[in-house]
Amino acid sequence: MSTSPLNRTEPTTPGRIATPLDRRRVVFATVIGTSVEWYDFFIYAFAAGLVFSQLFFEPAGAQLAILLSFATVGVSFLFRPLGAFLAGHLGDIFGRRIILVSTLVLMGSATALVGLLPTYSQIGVLAPILLVFLRILQGISAGGEWGGAVLMAVEHATPERRGLFGASPQIGVPIGLLMASGALALMSIIAPGDAFIEWGWRVPFLLSVVLIAIGYWVRRRVEESPVFLEIAARKEKTKTPIVQLFKKHSLLVLIAALVFAGNNAVGYMTTGGYIQNYATNPDGPVGIERGPVLWAVAGSAVVWLASTWFAGWLSDKFGRRNTYILGWILQLGGVFTLFPLVNTGQIVPLFLALAILTVGLGFTYGPQAALYSELFPASVRFSGVSISYALGAIIGGAFAPTIATALVQATGTTWSVTLYLAGMTLIGLIATLLLRDRTGIPLGPDHEAEQAVSPIYGRATA
Repeated sequence: MSTSPLNRTEPTTPGRIATPLDRRRVVFATVIGTSVEWYDFFIYAFAAGLVFSQLFFEPAGAQLAILLSFATVGVSFLFRPLGAFLAGHLGDIFGRRIILVSTLVLMGSATALVGLLPTYSQIGVLAPILLVFLRILQGISAGGEWGGAVLMAVEHATPERRGLFGASPQIGVPIGLLMASGALALMSIIAPGDAFIEWGWRVPFLLSVVLIAIGYWVRRRVEESPVFLEIAARKEKTKTPIVQLFKKHSLLVLIAALVFAGNNAVGYMTTGGYIQNYATNPDGPVGIERGPVLWAVAGSAVVWLASTWFAGWLSDKFGRRNTYILGWILQLGGVFTLFPLVNTGQIVPLFLALAILTVGLGFTYGPQAALYSELFPASVRFSGVSISYALGAIIGGAFAPTIATALVQATGTTWSVTLYLAGMTLIGLIATLLLRDRTGIPLGPDHEAEQAVSPIYGRATA
């Protein structure tokens, strides 16, 4: 059990105290906003696995076209740190709220434009160039989105409910996965066969315009984080938060990144579109129809949502570190059952494989917002959580679908992918074991000295 006290009270902001209504609005806004953001992000990854190789990279040949298509998914991760640096710097200086609104608009605009792109057959090599450019914009947005969303949720929460509140932006990922899979599955019914390739895939991208409008309206109504307001009122904002972060907490950033990498590499088997491509490839060993696979992924997203939410709640009772350790064990079990079930070529075992996998993913994702927020001092917290998250995404999920595809092409067996995913899971476990549990530590700026004590075992100071 966690030894950190959970009954400490956060210092109140001069002239501003977070009310229960504020907290409910924050939970609603972070869930809605992150769901829309990740719908946009995943709809691209799924389309990359299903149609982009044919529409934008077909002249490269079948196998290389698939690799190039998945590589465009990974390219966006390389620009997540840029988004994280920009959002972290501006968020630590100007606040969390403005970043949330800006990243939402950027993501939605890029997604809608993908839905309007001409294909290679229409404008030649300019088509994949524009596709990559828009994916880069998505990466910059995703890099800045997460840090702002989790800090708005966690910094509004009372200490004893920080894990539960922090899970609200986390469940935006499985909700986005559910929405993206459901939208494409529905379009595979409305526009089956060649119609899906010709125009059906575009509709979910264009739908982003409506979702962004809703998300924008919701996020504009949310109050700024009480912790940031207190920092601003005391005129204690750091002028160079990124410099201070790497000067004092560079090792912590790396360890925190590895924690997320262990989850992200495994999660991107579905969120990166790999399983969808592998299971629906008519020339592959599975060969299931597109629609049922997309519905199975959507169903597994519901399991992921529930396990993520439960893990956030459990981390308030059991401690962040202990919840993570349990999650890594569950995730490892899901990794070893994934391909034996998928390779049966039947939809029910495939759904069962994904459902088992997402339980472990939920337990290693639900507590992440609270864990990250409690690792970094208030003055550099936005930069710390955003950059750790972005680096973890590069190490973990950026090219996981590409790596998995290359491994199968090179070895002829999915056991190579299983060992790769198991290795990433163990890296996440080791990184977690290096960290002390800081569940319930005060987050306000008047506890900066306590927050600056290193959470890494064997280090007394930052």
